[in-house]
Amino acid sequence: MLVVGDKEVESNEVAVRTRKGDDLGKFAVDKFVEQVKQEITNRDNNCIEV
Repeated sequence: MLVVGDKEVESNEVAVRTRKGDDLGKFAVDKFVEQVKQEITNRDNNCIEV
């Protein structure tokens, strides 16, 4: 979950939380986007090739 309030907007950051509510910290928006893109590229889709 991303939290974006006034403080985050001013600093161009996003606050990241897990679904359980654990705080993962703040990340610069561009760094967060790059990390998500990389995770999507590298994820295992559990696809079976035929």
